[in-house]
Amino acid sequence: MLSKLHLPCSAAEAVDLLRLGGWVIGGGTVVMPKVNTGAVPVEHLISLRHAGLAGIRVAGRTVTIGAATTLAELGAHDELRFLHPVISSIASPPVRNLATVGGNLLVPQPHGDLAVALLALDARIDVLSVDGTRTIPVDAPVARHEIVTQVHFGLPNGQWRYRKAMRRKHNSASIVTVAAVLGDDTRIALGGVAPRPIRARAAERILAAEPGAAEAAAEAAREGIEPFDDAYASAWYRTRVLPVHVRRALLGED
Repeated sequence: MLSKLHLPCSAAEAVDLLRLGGWVIGGGTVVMPKVNTGAVPVEHLISLRHAGLAGIRVAGRTVTIGAATTLAELGAHDELRFLHPVISSIASPPVRNLATVGGNLLVPQPHGDLAVALLALDARIDVLSVDGTRTIPVDAPVARHEIVTQVHFGLPNGQWRYRKAMRRKHNSASIVTVAAVLGDDTRIALGGVAPRPIRARAAERILAAEPGAAEAAAEAAREGIEPFDDAYASAWYRTRVLPVHVRRALLGED
């Protein structure tokens, strides 16, 4: 049963509080429903709201975003307009006002569309523990005793593509999400087709050899996926429609 909410004033203080065995929350949009329904036995919650982890900085072509930055704040940033379609595809405005960048990185699929986009951007994240800070790829696992403090990536040099297939316009998780940077270093990331966002490396290899081979790359995107059944779609359906959405994303189709 929940007995205490901690409001640390720094990330270091939050990490120290993790020794109590509590859960870290950003906006609480994922954790609090589980706590309120008793789905998880949590005695201590550690909120990052006042830990100094919010903010967006663009220096040249390098972007740094604090983990406690809300999705709404990211979606309103003028210098990151290419990410606005990503943000607007996530949940609804009231949820985006609370949900944080760090939380979206850790939420299980088929949620976490920003994590898919950041994987295509080859982003890295800084995580803090009592042992210090380490920097890891955005798709690397975060340990239970660590806190995500910020994410950083370079602005895309090539063409940016993003496409999400979902049941309805708002408050719907992904059936298939595709994010891609097309150019000299093509990267394609997929959501909704595995437990975590994944790179479509077979598709990337095809495009590296033949940049116009969208159809072949789309078919190759099935390699390595681990689709699942849920309330939004079956594993069979996700497998069936994935090439369609990858091809449309690569060609820039609506």
